Amino acid sequence: MKSSLHAVYGWLLLLPAMVLLAAFTHYPALATLWNSFFSTPKANRAAAFVGADNYVAMYHDPVFWQALWNNLLYALVTIPVSVAISLIMALWVNRNLAGRGFLRLAYFTPTVLPMVAVANIWLFFYTPQYGLLDQIAHLFGLGSTNWLGNRETALPALMLVTIWKEAGFFMIFYLAALQQVSPSLREAAVLEGASRWQYFRRVLLPLLMPTTLFVLINALINAFRLVDHVLVMTKGGPDNASTLLLFYIYEIGFSYWDTSYAATLSVVLLLVLSLTAFIKFRWLDRRTHYQ
Repeated sequence: MKSSLHAVYGWLLLLPAMVLLAAFTHYPALATLWNSFFSTPKANRAAAFVGADNYVAMYHDPVFWQALWNNLLYALVTIPVSVAISLIMALWVNRNLAGRGFLRLAYFTPTVLPMVAVANIWLFFYTPQYGLLDQIAHLFGLGSTNWLGNRETALPALMLVTIWKEAGFFMIFYLAALQQVSPSLREAAVLEGASRWQYFRRVLLPLLMPTTLFVLINALINAFRLVDHVLVMTKGGPDNASTLLLFYIYEIGFSYWDTSYAATLSVVLLLVLSLTAFIKFRWLDRRTHYQ
């Protein structure tokens, strides 16, 4: 009797979180999957079951494949670079340095800025002839560059903005993890004759793997949920060179009001995120040491 009361008490404690999870995660995902098999309802026409027609249309949609490729390339560049920079910054500000508090603040400041504000700041940097980057280039006798209006530079320009904003955010997690590492481990490694690189690779990095796994999953989600600074800076141009998958879903759903096709694209986005997260968990969890 007592154990059953404890079980009921436990389920009651879990109930609010379970309701929120079901209402705002599971139900929307299932509703999106369901809507992807119907046509978009119009004012004088109800939604009709169309089977896999939306998926066939997506398969033949060149803009979708361009957006998907852009997003994969965007993730492959921004995730490792931002994580590596965040770890380097965390190692740097974890030392006894003069002005360490100011450095931590400077590294973290881009994180607290709204993405729209960040996009407008970098618009000034990228403005041809008058922007900060072109002004620096003129000092060295270089010509003007339309960073956001060129197919070859538009997507890398967005990548740079993301790395600048996210590295400081991930640094906080690494810094918290580094402060939990006992100094005795470093002292023991020095006594054994280990170099700094050996200590970092053999001792420190394995201890940081739980944090690395957490940061990588968050970086993956962030790489595929970007809309605002694409909308402000490039609107997917030129010629869809900087169109990312979620921005394309936003355009389809809210500019063209084709909600069924947007649901189809959202299903693909969910599958890409789920598959990538599963691979990361399977691969990294075996190399993760939990304390």
